[in-house]
Amino acid sequence: MEQKTAAKAPKGLFKHKRLLVVGLAFFLAGLVAASGLQLTAPSVAAEFKAGQSVTTGAPPALPSSFAGLAERLSPTVVNVKVTKFVKTGFEGQQLPEGPFRDFFDQFFRNMPQMPQMPQGRQTHGLGSGVIISNDGYILTNDHVVSGAKEVTVTFSNQNEYKAKVVGRDPKTDLAVLKINGGKSLPSAALGDSDKLKVGDWVVAIGNPFGLSNTVTSGIVSAKGRVIGAGPYDDFIQTDASINPGNSGGPLFNMYGQVVGINTAIIPQGQGIGFAIPVNTAKPLIPQLVSNGEVTRGYLGVNIQSITPELAKALKVKDHKGALVAGVMDKSSADKGGIKRGDIITSFNGKAVKDAHALPALVAATPVGEEVKLKVLRQGEEQEITVKLGKLPSEHASLDNPAKPTAGKWGLEINELNAQTEQRYGLKADKGVVVVGVEPNSPAQKAGIRQGDVIVEVNQKSVASIKDVKETIKQSKDKDNLLLLVQRDQNVMYVPLQQKG
Repeated sequence: MEQKTAAKAPKGLFKHKRLLVVGLAFFLAGLVAASGLQLTAPSVAAEFKAGQSVTTGAPPALPSSFAGLAERLSPTVVNVKVTKFVKTGFEGQQLPEGPFRDFFDQFFRNMPQMPQMPQGRQTHGLGSGVIISNDGYILTNDHVVSGAKEVTVTFSNQNEYKAKVVGRDPKTDLAVLKINGGKSLPSAALGDSDKLKVGDWVVAIGNPFGLSNTVTSGIVSAKGRVIGAGPYDDFIQTDASINPGNSGGPLFNMYGQVVGINTAIIPQGQGIGFAIPVNTAKPLIPQLVSNGEVTRGYLGVNIQSITPELAKALKVKDHKGALVAGVMDKSSADKGGIKRGDIITSFNGKAVKDAHALPALVAATPVGEEVKLKVLRQGEEQEITVKLGKLPSEHASLDNPAKPTAGKWGLEINELNAQTEQRYGLKADKGVVVVGVEPNSPAQKAGIRQGDVIVEVNQKSVASIKDVKETIKQSKDKDNLLLLVQRDQNVMYVPLQQKG
């Protein structure tokens, strides 16, 4: 009997122990829920890093703190101080936006020159940047350093360095600076902006209003935003606070990787900021470092998106694709057989959703590469092979059209095309258009104005920037230049002279 009683005692004891363990487990689960602890977060992060999709379980809670990220990443963010020379007088007027901008532009350009007025003054601007290599390359916005005479960067530890602008790309609003600060500078890793999802947490670090190393947080509000900033708009929208001075600063993900470059805000909005995806910047950085500019593929077409009305008129089923409204003479598209009225639906195997999608695909393709296009022509699908040309530079100097500087003559010129004709109200058949005049330069002293069309250089007709470059190169007199200039309906000779 004693043995039977002794045998039953442990069985009951184990039963009570099991009840005790179960009760303790429920107690701990309640304690975790009450305290807000996230015991499953490490495993979720590990699965995400491994590229696995986490489809079960409760969503992670708000980050308890960004202090660790801020402490680790702040040394990679710099304050960018820029000294610029700003034109004054009518040439430097800030024109109002809106329907009357063209009127005021024409008014100021037609005003007589006033040499007695001050030609310019120095101003200072502030922005941000992020160090992307240990030897001192810094990524920022082009609009932060455009026109800079001097650039200084300040680290979080208040160390200052003079910086050189090694490359600029106005079309994407990106620029690269270089400082000589040794080979062991703190640098940030570039992430993958394509992996960002709407709702992901992001952190912005910058210098809003000159307040250095300001950290703000928010989420990705939207992707692929088009805000009219340029031909390659593809912005990340975030509600992380971005203000003047944040421009050029990094947008980080929760792994501390740069996923965007903070660029723009809507002044009248709150919690609406825009960043350039880092995947846009990554292929451009090597070109900016080595060449100082970006070389892009060029197709040579004017395109537009297909509206419901156009789709009905063209008798197409959907609105996808880019409608060719015009083909540039002797361009890659012209040589390849693309015609007005074609609808480009595919570029090198990638679908063309609308007119906004095509320029980015073309620009990302190396110059000289043959690409296959699928087009709809009168309802029939065709495949066309085109060899891409080089996108012409937006600005060029009269001395060296390959570089966006005014040169010794003080002139910046551009090709005569639909955009420049509309911008300056031109009615010229050939020539190059003046898009900038340097103060106190030979061109400014000779009375050359923005919007003038240069028809001849040294009594030789010019129809392109290339023509201008060749004519100047062949000139024996390097101190004098004779231009034939068309201004409105008038044509006149204008001599430019260098001081001896």
